[in-house]
Amino acid sequence: MEDERGASPPGSVSVEAAGGDRISLHQFCGRLAEQLVHFHAMRLQGSLFLWVGEAPQLCNLAVAMCTPRDSIPASTLLLGDTSDNTSNSLAQRLASKTKKQIFVSYNIKNTDSNFILLVENRIKEEMKAFPEKF
Repeated sequence: MEDERGASPPGSVSVEAAGGDRISLHQFCGRLAEQLVHFHAMRLQGSLFLWVGEAPQLCNLAVAMCTPRDSIPASTLLLGDTSDNTSNSLAQRLASKTKKQIFVSYNIKNTDSNFILLVENRIKEEMKAFPEKF
């Protein structure tokens, strides 16, 4: 069942980790430019892992975090094709917004800047609606 944004109701789970910290798992999806995109977010203590894709695969992984020395978050690609900086860019923008360490895995063939902006806006909508999950 989808809402007016073309998104299905989110699925969320919260798990207690060692030391009493909570790990929050949150799933949502959206129809962006006629394409169904799935999102999985795992909130950890001080960081966030975000997977974005259309099929269950992990083709790349980037991490970004704010530093006291630079206004642009530092980022690096941990896994995947170094010529595709989509995960890196998205991780940097989300790290800048959240001030957290952000891991991003972007697994969609469409790397058009307009489509990536739709993906980023969908993530921000979900962050605004469910801030405790991020």
